[in-house]
Amino acid sequence: MSNPPNAPLRYALPRPRRLLSCAGAFAAGLALAGCAMPTHPDSAAGPSNPLNPAAVQLLDGTSWVLQSAQTSDGQTAFGVPADPKAAPTLTLDTTSGQRRASGFAGCNRFSGRYALGSGKLTLDPLTTTRKACGAEADSLERAYLDALAHIGATLVQMRPPQQMRIVATTGVTLTFAREDR
Repeated sequence: MSNPPNAPLRYALPRPRRLLSCAGAFAAGLALAGCAMPTHPDSAAGPSNPLNPAAVQLLDGTSWVLQSAQTSDGQTAFGVPADPKAAPTLTLDTTSGQRRASGFAGCNRFSGRYALGSGKLTLDPLTTTRKACGAEADSLERAYLDALAHIGATLVQMRPPQQMRIVATTGVTLTFAREDR
């Protein structure tokens, strides 16, 4: 049988009980699907890496002391003085309204502008004082400033112990400890 041409169409509206039972069945189905998802115990997960390139954005207003310099195969790239007062430093300051890097390179002081972006610290060409300090200090300074001039990646750990690693495109990794000011 067909409806007369001008007759209103009739739709059967679902009853509230039917809607509730459909919604309940749908929710139960979702819950069961959630139970079927695989789980992974913490022991199966790899070790967490607290060094994070995204944390580079937190470097403004920080100071760092160089702890070590290693080659890509884990060997010492150049010696770092054990005395923190003699070790190279890096300060990233914004108090002037501009991002300014400065520090001690092992013999001379240096300064220049820096930028933070794409998970990396980038230094503009640095200016240095021109004091002669002897072969050992001059060698340390050249190697340190060369690594800073070729930053390929920057990794930062802001939870204690705070640490920063600069990986140079030359294969040298500089590891810094946060210096309290």
